[in-house]
Amino acid sequence: MTAPQGTAEPPSAPPPSGGVTALRLAAAVAGALPAVVLRIAGVHPSPVAGMALFGLGVMSAALLLMWAAETARADISGPLALALLAFIAVLPEYAVDLWFAYAAGTRPEYAAYAAANMTGANRLLVGVGWPLVALAAYVAARRRGVAPGIGLREHRRIDTAFLGVAALVAFVMPAARQISWVLAAVLIAWYAYYLFRIGRCSETDEEELVGVPARLAALPRARRRCTTVLVFAVAAGVVFACAEPFATSLVDAGASLGIDRFLLVQWLAPLASEAPELIVAVVFAWRLRGDDGLGALLSSKVNQWTLLIGCLPLAYLAGGGGASLPLVERQVDEVLLTAAQTLLAVVLLLDLRFLPWKAGLLFVLFAVQFVLPGESARLALSWVYLALAVPLLVLRWRELRPTARALAGRIEGDPH
Repeated sequence: MTAPQGTAEPPSAPPPSGGVTALRLAAAVAGALPAVVLRIAGVHPSPVAGMALFGLGVMSAALLLMWAAETARADISGPLALALLAFIAVLPEYAVDLWFAYAAGTRPEYAAYAAANMTGANRLLVGVGWPLVALAAYVAARRRGVAPGIGLREHRRIDTAFLGVAALVAFVMPAARQISWVLAAVLIAWYAYYLFRIGRCSETDEEELVGVPARLAALPRARRRCTTVLVFAVAAGVVFACAEPFATSLVDAGASLGIDRFLLVQWLAPLASEAPELIVAVVFAWRLRGDDGLGALLSSKVNQWTLLIGCLPLAYLAGGGGASLPLVERQVDEVLLTAAQTLLAVVLLLDLRFLPWKAGLLFVLFAVQFVLPGESARLALSWVYLALAVPLLVLRWRELRPTARALAGRIEGDPH
């Protein structure tokens, strides 16, 4: 298949040696070890120390999951595999957020933290993650004398179309001031249909593995699979051990440091859990594989804006709450802002081109919220996102038909 416009096939980089790979795996395990030991011993460090130690554990688990998920691409391939592995890579984010929702069943104030973590993760992904990938792709393209910008393959319309519908449906949450069980069922079903739809696409995503996954993928099949399962198991155990104490340490540390606890939960927790995935996406873009890097983050955005939201009311109900997770004033504004950002992001990707000016626009709008952090500013920024999305949608109205067809019809790469 021809590479998307603005990309080139760089020379292959040799995978790291076995000793280097073992050292990197050992370093990730060592980063998680203090948190696991504290958890097993039942020791409760001070909130700030707990935030640092358990946060390092979450980040280490996310890194291990990322490596294992990438290595698994040697045995499973295609867009469905990418969607599933993108979900696996953000499991630490799910664990932290679902724990907040679960705890809210008996501690109502934690409902705000569940919404904060969810909105922060989604806005970071689009406002920082996508622009970082675009920046890496731009610098790499300039160095190698090719046209800047990321061209997405045709089958990415599936992700864009499903995210677009989810973005529109998401406006129900701030209007209803809750995440209802009905909306949860709709979003979970929508994600299931997304997996079914993308599973029918025969387009192959044969990106070149880099770093630790490249070395692990080169192992004999039986040894590779055993290693992958082992890394998955270790990472899952670390996530299970660290999610609750990291979440509670974040809340308590906010009180100790005099920092808004909502902001710590909203930005620090997602940053820790999603940093490895962002790094891998940037590495792909640096190697002029922007479609692979942005495609992984786009798939992550789809699952976080559908499945993650849909699971929150279920966790809340399991924790002793009602069937719907309530949203108070600040959370209503945050969800509205996140939905508006998502809609603009979808419109920008309708033509399957992610150019530098688009990345700059998303990043600048993301940064504005920190300069003007008030409630009225969040509402105004939401309207700015929507005001920009409408004329851009009008300019790209011809892209709506092929994008809509991706929901049910055939696109390039679908089986006959």
